[in-house]
Amino acid sequence: MPELERLPGVASESAVLVRVLLSDQSAEAEPLEELRGLAVTAGTQVVGGLIQRRDRPDAGTYLGKGKLEELKLLVEGESADVVIFDNDLSPGQTRNLEKELQVKVLDRTELILDIFASNARTYEARLAVELAQLEYSLPRLKRMWTHLSRLKLGVGMRGPGEKQLEVDRRLVEKRIHDLRHDLRAIEQRKERQVAARRDHMTVSLVGYTNAGKSTLMNALTQAGVLAADKLFATLDTRTRRWQLPNWGPVLLSDTVGFIRDLPHRLIASFKATLEEARQADLLLHVADAANPAVRQQISAVYEVLKEIGIEEKDTLLILNKTDQPTAQAQMEALRNRYPNAVPVSARAGTGLGQLAMSVSDALSRSFSDVDVETSVENGKLMAYLAAHGEVLSKRFHDHRVTLHCRLPQKYLGRIPAAEAIVSEHPSDTPAEYHPGGERSGIDATAQRAATPEDAPADSVEDVA
Repeated sequence: MPELERLPGVASESAVLVRVLLSDQSAEAEPLEELRGLAVTAGTQVVGGLIQRRDRPDAGTYLGKGKLEELKLLVEGESADVVIFDNDLSPGQTRNLEKELQVKVLDRTELILDIFASNARTYEARLAVELAQLEYSLPRLKRMWTHLSRLKLGVGMRGPGEKQLEVDRRLVEKRIHDLRHDLRAIEQRKERQVAARRDHMTVSLVGYTNAGKSTLMNALTQAGVLAADKLFATLDTRTRRWQLPNWGPVLLSDTVGFIRDLPHRLIASFKATLEEARQADLLLHVADAANPAVRQQISAVYEVLKEIGIEEKDTLLILNKTDQPTAQAQMEALRNRYPNAVPVSARAGTGLGQLAMSVSDALSRSFSDVDVETSVENGKLMAYLAAHGEVLSKRFHDHRVTLHCRLPQKYLGRIPAAEAIVSEHPSDTPAEYHPGGERSGIDATAQRAATPEDAPADSVEDVA
C-alpha cells in the first residue's frame, strides 16, 4: 500500500477529533472542547468526534480495534481530510493509523506546533517554532524531502552510497544545530536586556491561552498588542510601562499563553520568550472565570510554571471575564475557592483599580526596613538609596551617617559591603511600604491567590 503524502498544515481541511482517556486521567464535562478550539484555531472544520476510555493505549494504534473500526466509518462517512488526536502518538502509531484510515493523522503536539507556526511573527518566534517542529519531525522522517536523490555512484565513489533518508536526517540535524546556536544568541541578548531593567520593578502576565492576558495588557497600559478570541494569538513578549497608584511606574510584560500538556519542545524553544516571567518580581496569573474548566486550567498553568523552573515566584491570581454570564453563574463558587483572587473584566474595564492596588500591596511586601551606615562623603550610595526606595531619616555621628530607609530586597544585595553596614531597623511593628504613599497595615496573607490543592505541592503562590 503506497504511503500517504503528508503536507504541512491543516488549514481548510475537515477534521475528526479523537481523545483517548486513560484510567489515571480525569475528564472535563466536554472532553473534546479544548481540542475543538485548537482545531478551529488551526483553520479546520470539525465534522465529528470520538472518545474512548482505556486502561492503557494500544501499542499499535493507540485506539482499540473496535473503536478504530468506528473511527474508520466516521472518517469515510464525513469524507474527513484529517484525524486529530488529543494525545501524543508515537511515529509507529501514526503510520499504522494512516494506513488503516487512509487520511492524514495528527497528534496534539503536531497540531499545537502547526498553530504556533501560523502565528509566529517575529524572527525569534519563527526560529523557536522551526526548532520545535524539526525536533518533533526527526524521528518521523520518511520521504519528506522528495527533491533529494540518492548519491550517484561513479569514479572514486563506488560503494553502497547513502540513502535519501540518511541525507534527510543529516540535513535536519545540521539545521537543528544551527537553530539552537541562533536561539542561544537570542537568549543571551534577552538575558542582557532583562538584566538592564533590574532598576525597575517588573510584573509579568502568565496564564492559560485565551484567558485575556493581552486584553488586560491593553486595558492597563494602552499597549495596542494583538488581542483575539482564539488560542495562542500572542507568541511574542511585549513590555510596557504601567503607572501604579501610590507607587509609580513598573514594567508590565505579556507572555505566551500556556495550555494543558504543553509540548516540552515548545517550552525549551521559547526559553528566551519566557525570560521576562523568570525574572519578574511578581506574576499576575490571569484565569478565564467564564470557562467551566477554569480550575483545571489554573492547575495546568502551575504545572507549566513548575516545568520552566519559576514555580517559586510571588503570584497574584486574577479572575478575568467576570462580565460574561457563564462567569457570573460560577463566581460564587470561584470566590469561595479563591477568596483572595482579584475579579476583573479587562474588556469592560471593571476591577482594574482594585487590581492596581492589589499589585501595589504585593510589591510592597518585597521591601525591607533597614539602617544603612556609610561615610557622609558617599553621595553616590545615598543617591542610590533615594532613587530605589525611601529614606525616612538620617542620623549623623563623627564622619558617618546612618540612613533609615525602606528598600526593595533585590537592591539590598547590590550595596557594596566595603562601603556600608546594613542592618535591620529595630521595630516592633514594621509597616508595609508604598513608595510615594502612606504606610499600610495590610495583613501579609491578604493576597493569597488560591488554595494549595490547585497548585503543585511545592509551588509558592503567596505574595507575602
